[in-house]
Amino acid sequence: MKRRDFVRTAGAGALAAGGALSGCGKGEQGQQEAVSDKAPAASGKTYDWRMVTTWPKNFPGLGTGAEYLADLITRLSAGRIQVRVFGAGELVPAFEIFDAVSSGNAEMGHGASYYWKGKSQAAQFFSAVPFGLNAQEMNGWLYHGGGMELWQEIYSDFGLVPTAAGNTGVQMAGWFNLEINSVEDLKGLKMRIPGLGGEVLSRAGGTPVSLPGGEIFTSLQSGAIDATEWVGPYNDLAFGLYKAARHYYYPGWHEPGTTLECFINKEAFQDLPEDLQEIVKVACRTANQDMLAEYTARNNDALGTLVNEHKVDVRRLPDEVIARLRKLSEEVVAEIAEENPQSKKAYESFAKFRDKVMDWHDISERAFLNARRVSA
Repeated sequence: MKRRDFVRTAGAGALAAGGALSGCGKGEQGQQEAVSDKAPAASGKTYDWRMVTTWPKNFPGLGTGAEYLADLITRLSAGRIQVRVFGAGELVPAFEIFDAVSSGNAEMGHGASYYWKGKSQAAQFFSAVPFGLNAQEMNGWLYHGGGMELWQEIYSDFGLVPTAAGNTGVQMAGWFNLEINSVEDLKGLKMRIPGLGGEVLSRAGGTPVSLPGGEIFTSLQSGAIDATEWVGPYNDLAFGLYKAARHYYYPGWHEPGTTLECFINKEAFQDLPEDLQEIVKVACRTANQDMLAEYTARNNDALGTLVNEHKVDVRRLPDEVIARLRKLSEEVVAEIAEENPQSKKAYESFAKFRDKVMDWHDISERAFLNARRVSA
């Protein structure tokens, strides 16, 4: 199904979902009444919104995910909300979108919460935690484990309403111009790696570098950095990173299920009538699901292209290195949890959910994947 066709199909379902949210507990007839009562005619007040992103304009998966969300909101609202998307650097630099939306210079932002650790250390828990939750587990925590309420509480201090708006799934460990055969090889390594993963690398003796996506290739090619993580085969192939580095390592210990975010200026969101607020929330939830489905579908084909056509050297990180990174990750996350009450609250909720879901996934997801590999 083409993306445009999916939007048309999703339209009716999402509007119905919005009505169901508003009419919860009233039964089918009550839900229908809620839809008619709360959905004013398309000739009502219109809203012109700007979405600023940390991604290059229309970059596959990430940039197109932002475009998809904007288009979905516009369509589901019958044009009552018109959302224009600005890629990194078009309206504001990539790492300034948080402030732009917080101040009201844009109504929406699309990025990843670990970019804002300078604003709030607790924000990092809502994107990716090393050796933490995968995409399925993140969605469970956010939507049904109290994570979304904590996220909203933290961003409220900045005048923002956060939502999940995409997930890349488990990422790759990255592209390296140096072989990683032992923990010693991490020392002195200059690597583009954000968030908590960057702090872990620093503890291992490396040097984390923060770079927006658009600067990664040239920095890797020029030798300004020795290695970089980006996303996975789908995005890494699009960036041509195989032309700038020799070795492609896995697993993505630092980003096991990276949640992307859409955050909305609180005043702009509250200015919307209730039915449009529901449309925005349902559209974000739809975009969150759709992006994960797209990455699941695209990554394998892209990996095949990298290996078979471009002869990329795909390697697993040594067990010794993974064990060391995991130990350091536990130390880093625990220390951040003690920095302030918000971080502690987010960590405790995250860790409690992680420990519970691991018990279940050991005998469900993990057991099934292992069984699927067993030869008949």
